[in-house]
Amino acid sequence: MDIEENKEVVLRFNKEFIEQGNVDVLNEVVSEKFTNHTVPSGYPSDVNGLIQFAEILRKEFPDLKVFVHQQTAGSDMVCTHKTIQGTHLGEIMGHPPTGKKVKMTVTDMVRLKNGKYIDHWAENDIIQVIQSL
Repeated sequence: MDIEENKEVVLRFNKEFIEQGNVDVLNEVVSEKFTNHTVPSGYPSDVNGLIQFAEILRKEFPDLKVFVHQQTAGSDMVCTHKTIQGTHLGEIMGHPPTGKKVKMTVTDMVRLKNGKYIDHWAENDIIQVIQSL
């Protein structure tokens, strides 16, 4: 796959899986050899960890939206700067629902092989967002 196709796979992952909750898309965009190198504590580093984390995120912020601001790619890597926004309507880390609108900033790097996620690294401010609730 070329660079633009890889960027499209990452965009699809963010919109169809993270935003819309479509778990079926993972079969098309994530390798069975996938490793999340910055997995939150207590989650598996494979595709099952992605599913668990996204389910919890969508439960806590059921109206979440992903806004991709910029993507940079080269060879087999795609770097994405994005914002995840939603309303805090479910308990998160002991914080009861507040109804507050929140915005999480995320920068992630994904390595793709044959058009599928194989490795993932991320930096985000979710802990600061949770502490502000």
